Amino acid sequence: MAQPSDSCHRKRNKALGIPELIAIALGGMIGGGIFTVLGISVAMVGVFAPVAIALGGLIAALAAYSYIKLGVYYKDEGATYSFYKKTFPRSPFAASLIGWWVIFGYISTLALYAYTFASYAISGSSFSDSEWLRKLIAGAVILGFALVNVWSVKGMGKIEDIMVYSKLLILAVISVVLMSNSETTIPTLLHNNGHTSVLSILIVASITFVAYEGFQLVINAVHEMENPEKNIPIAIYSAVFLAVIIYVVISLGAILAIPFAEITENKEYALASGAEAVMGPWGARLIILGAILATSSAISGTLFGASRQVAVIASDGYFPRVFSRRKNGIPIYAVMGMAALAFILVLAGSLEVILEFGSMTFLLVSLLMAYANFKIRKETGSSTILTILSIFGLSLGAIFIAYYELTTQPQQLVFILGLYILLTFGSWLYSRMNKSNNGVVSSETPPLER
Repeated sequence: MAQPSDSCHRKRNKALGIPELIAIALGGMIGGGIFTVLGISVAMVGVFAPVAIALGGLIAALAAYSYIKLGVYYKDEGATYSFYKKTFPRSPFAASLIGWWVIFGYISTLALYAYTFASYAISGSSFSDSEWLRKLIAGAVILGFALVNVWSVKGMGKIEDIMVYSKLLILAVISVVLMSNSETTIPTLLHNNGHTSVLSILIVASITFVAYEGFQLVINAVHEMENPEKNIPIAIYSAVFLAVIIYVVISLGAILAIPFAEITENKEYALASGAEAVMGPWGARLIILGAILATSSAISGTLFGASRQVAVIASDGYFPRVFSRRKNGIPIYAVMGMAALAFILVLAGSLEVILEFGSMTFLLVSLLMAYANFKIRKETGSSTILTILSIFGLSLGAIFIAYYELTTQPQQLVFILGLYILLTFGSWLYSRMNKSNNGVVSSETPPLER
């Protein structure tokens, strides 16, 4: 088994502190999340939507445990891919496969965030039903934040701070306003809509898992932070806890103030549509602003972290080598490549397919991370019980999504399986083309391009 790389001890520009790291994680999580999953959650489980969303956060905490342990042990910006490659150095195809899966999981979330940004941006206009305008705006915002990420790490970090903490303030105001405009009570909702099975709640909890992905992005910034042993756990656990609180409060306020029919009818911009009837035009505009800030910071944070992971994978030959090239330490080709693929997915994909593909992908990848952590639990100092519990919980989550797709939308399941087949073939092809690697762990960081 490979030992942690000493590349983390090289001189770096330590530009990111705990506020920036929490902002990156929250930026990745509180993006399309609550603004996209709320309508689907309410449609499936009604009044129990906040419970399901909280359970999704518990699953995310189980996933975060192994990521933190592996992140502190390896200190590698390649994160998911590098952890698995180093833990199983004799399995190049497995390393390539998990690299492809996780990167395209991030690409699906970029598409999800951009689509949600565009939906809210035009929700109050006469063009709100224009699908092509929505897609073009989504492409423009992806390009804009790709250019911000290419500009500089420090600039990205400060912009991320402003967006994330501004949106948290706006979301807090929205929560208070929704609560103060409650049209009903929880007992009344339970009496009228309380007939929901435990299985349905668990399925929704699993589907909403994608709303919590993003905490992994902190690890991708390991070379831009100080004291990773302390900062990685603080940033990730803080961000997951804050995301759970925000999601639950927002969803609770929404079901108390907005009729269920209004939430489910306009899934893409449910909060803005419903809030206008409750709070008037100013309330709708406030929610639109919150959604735009949330999705913007999610796009920026995801591009930042995932592009560094792409660069590491490409340097090992499992993606086109051009993606490993850097200028001033920034993997600009990886950033722009991810942006282009995300826009293609926006043009071709369905919102629900993107959402469920993203949740399934990150559940499977997190499961593999938990398994890797279990294998080296002594080296990482991990609890055997907590690691096994993580494996069990993440496995159930993936099974619940597959069961839901099979019983309600088999065609959608076929589409998702088709994507996995394509990704698997691509990863196999690159692992075959890269036979010279032979699963050897590279401890070197790709050279800077001058």
